[in-house]
Formats: sequence, structure tokens, C-alpha cells
Amino acid sequence: MKTSARRLPAAPIALAAALLTALLVMFAPLSASAHDSLTASSPEADSTVDTLPTALTLTFSADLIEGGNATEVVVTDPSGASVTSGAATVSGATVTQPLTGEGPAGVYHVIWRVLSSDGHPTSEEFDFSVTTSTVSTATEEATAEPTAEPTASATPEPTTTVGPDAGVTSAPEESTGSSASAWIWGISIAVVAVAVGAAIWLSIRRRRSTGPGADAADSDTAAGR
Repeated sequence: MKTSARRLPAAPIALAAALLTALLVMFAPLSASAHDSLTASSPEADSTVDTLPTALTLTFSADLIEGGNATEVVVTDPSGASVTSGAATVSGATVTQPLTGEGPAGVYHVIWRVLSSDGHPTSEEFDFSVTTSTVSTATEEATAEPTAEPTASATPEPTTTVGPDAGVTSAPEESTGSSASAWIWGISIAVVAVAVGAAIWLSIRRRRSTGPGADAADSDTAAGR
């Protein structure tokens, strides 16, 4: 006894395949565009500009969600110092970050973070180059001048103070020593003079007591006895 396999109609299979293909085509773009992406910037990524602009603009594929710390942009110069001025603002799909407009020549680094329209945060970074420095030379000179002033004013002060002190200290010592020596010599001379005078007076007195008059007086006294 022979059995034959039943074949499914071709039309329903083709219809199911067409529906599946249509669903894949419809949902594929939705999954690919789940997060908003950066479509343009000024300055552009990896571009070169003459001087640092006063603002950086970022344009995305859809309107962004604002509020809180949802949007943040950081721009640093070649030394790593920030050149942003204030907070970034959001207007639909465009983010504007004010810059100082003054900076040295070199490569600048940009880091941005936004909140996509689907509620998911998105972040990215890129570089751009500046060929001409806009840093004010007057600012650099004003910064250098105060450094030299303290050195010049501090040097003469110790020299001026030491000179008078040494002169004032040595003068009294010399005058005191001279007056003391004078007094000692005066007293010594006076003592010697008194001693010499006393010796002379005693010598004269002894001579008078032992002279001829004294011998005659002694003989008269003996005869009377």
C-alpha cells in the first residue's frame, strides 16, 4: 500500500515570509536609532581653525532631553586647562557651549555628554586644532613684573640696617676704655707724687735733727750736770 506526503500550499508560505521581511525592515531602523548621534559640530572633529572660537556647537540627530546635569561639555587647551565659559545650553537638537575665545595654538580636546530623546545618556569625544594663539601678551608681562619687584626692594634693607648698628656699638666701647685709662694714670701719678714728697720731707727732718745745733745742745746739757 502506497502513501503520499501532503504538500503545503505555496501561497501561505510566501505570505508569511513577506510579512516577516516587512517586520524586520520596519524594526531595524528603530533599533539602530535608539540613541541620538552627533551629526555635526563647529569646529568639526579633526579640523583646523585659525583661532579659538567663542563658542562650540554640537548638532544631534534628534531633540535632546534638557534639565539637571543631562548635558555637559568640556573643552581643554594643549596644557589641559579648561577654556569653557559658563554652562552649555540646549535648544532642540543643538548644544551650545560658550568658550573664552583666548587660548594658545595647539590641539584642543572636546568631551561631551547628552541625554538622548529615548532617555539614554550618550557621550563621545574628539579633537580640533588651533593655528594662531590669542593669549594676550599684556597679561603675560603684567604677571612677570610683580615677580621682580620684591627681589629689588628686599636686597638693600639688610645692608642699611647693619651699617648704623655697628658704628653705634663700637663708639661707646672706645670712649669708655680711654676715660678709664686716664683715671688710672692720674691716680698712679698722684700716689707717686705724694710718696716722693713724704720721702723728701722725712729726709729733711732727719738732717735737721742730726745737725751741729743738735750736738751743741747735747754738750751744754752734759756740762750743766
